[in-house]
Amino acid sequence: MSKEPVDPGERTPVEPVEPAADHQTDGIELARSIARAYRSVGPAASRSSTPRRRRRRRTIPSVSGAHPDDRDPQTLESTLDRLVTEHGWDTEVAVHGLFGRWSEIVGAEVAEHCRPDRYADGQLWVNADSTAWATQLRMLAPNVVGKLNERLGDGTVTRINVRGPQGPSWAKGSLRVKGRGPRDTYG
Repeated sequence: MSKEPVDPGERTPVEPVEPAADHQTDGIELARSIARAYRSVGPAASRSSTPRRRRRRRTIPSVSGAHPDDRDPQTLESTLDRLVTEHGWDTEVAVHGLFGRWSEIVGAEVAEHCRPDRYADGQLWVNADSTAWATQLRMLAPNVVGKLNERLGDGTVTRINVRGPQGPSWAKGSLRVKGRGPRDTYG
């Protein structure tokens, strides 16, 4: 009688066992006998019949040690700084921060009459209340550019474009035709 190797995943048929004369095939006894028969042939046959305790996985502690790490509570300032740095918004945030500190940079008197409007490609646009203040700021522009680059980093602001007050416009709609230019209509 030669025995061929049996594949562990393959089930072998269970030979029927003759029931005893006083044996009842209904109820709990039937369930136990089926479970015993399956246990001796099924996938769990190689394992011992005694139940094992499951190994408990080591969990990483939820509290950090003596040194700070990313799991510790973070301040809003450090979180926002990291967000700005990760997205490359350093220059834009710094330049737009100067809009709030404009009077510190140019002085209170100039700041009353000249306001920064926008920043793009290293150029800062400034609106002035009058042509006299626009001229004054154009003369101060090299010094202001130096102060801005000191605070924001070299090369952040390369040029200041100063615009004087805009006269009234009587143009209506989106289409324009070049006319005779501004003229004295109040005289």
